[in-house]
Amino acid sequence: MNVLWLQSGGCGGCSMSLLCADTTDFHGELRDAGIELLWHPSLSLESGAEVTALFDRILDGELPLDALCIEGALLRGPHGSGRFHIMAGTGQPMIHWVSRLAACARHVVAIGSCAAWGGVTAGGSNPTEACGLQYDDEVRGGLLGAEFRAAGGLPVINVAGCPTHPGWVIDTLTALAAGSFNEADLDTLGRPRFFADQLVHHGCSRNEYYEFKASAEKPSDLGCMMEHLGCKGTQAHADCNTRPWNGEGSCTRGGYACISCTEPGFQEPGHPFHATPKLAGIPIGLPTDMPKAWFVALASLSKSATPKRVKVNAVSDHVVVPPVAKRTRLK
Repeated sequence: MNVLWLQSGGCGGCSMSLLCADTTDFHGELRDAGIELLWHPSLSLESGAEVTALFDRILDGELPLDALCIEGALLRGPHGSGRFHIMAGTGQPMIHWVSRLAACARHVVAIGSCAAWGGVTAGGSNPTEACGLQYDDEVRGGLLGAEFRAAGGLPVINVAGCPTHPGWVIDTLTALAAGSFNEADLDTLGRPRFFADQLVHHGCSRNEYYEFKASAEKPSDLGCMMEHLGCKGTQAHADCNTRPWNGEGSCTRGGYACISCTEPGFQEPGHPFHATPKLAGIPIGLPTDMPKAWFVALASLSKSATPKRVKVNAVSDHVVVPPVAKRTRLK
């Protein structure tokens, strides 16, 4: 499977993340899966005329393009001309290259939330007119249009995240190479369901504190960060805590609240990332499929039953009170 990777308006963080893939031989893993990386701006030696010659071969139909991977938002400004981002050495806007190559590709893959929705690049007043490949924030459309389908029949595959998890990228590409990926494997936002059908809350190392509603009060505390520190892990779609980054890490494990970076609009929540918006003292952002009245009742009951150990440890930066070691057999 021939893969072409282009970087548009973004920080390059998804490429940096990709290099943290859980493998000792990144290129070998791709080869074993039948994936040929035609070109990547950071990982390939070719540049200049060599790259444009490669593009021409694809556009002329001489070289099949199985997957076009785009990292970074598409910059349409100023005034739709795309001239805020000219591809070096070509004199043509990147959006023109992406549109033409997408028309030739069997699959089009948005790598990261900038390419999927516009992401951080589209924040604020969005002076560059940044958008995603098939979404403009949460509205379908983007650069390629709401009705776009690649030659293989699928819409844009949104491997969202800021940055995206290296495993999500590798698994998506290997599934495409194996011919085992179809539209049923995408959720309603075009994200691969193997990670988007999960919640960041699943497998969170702070779940005992969540169960008892024992909340952290400052960033270094061990407790649940949902009530006071802005954590959206019960709403965010990703498997970050069941598939740890680099084998052992995640935002919540590192003491940072989940900001739901796989979702459209995450870059502008309307409040500080480290704060939880509340109404009458109750967090506005509750678990996605739980009625508010049930949550309030459960939270009240849980707090009244919180063991002292959990309550004390929740507002500490290390375990102060360990679990009691029983001398009798566990029942």
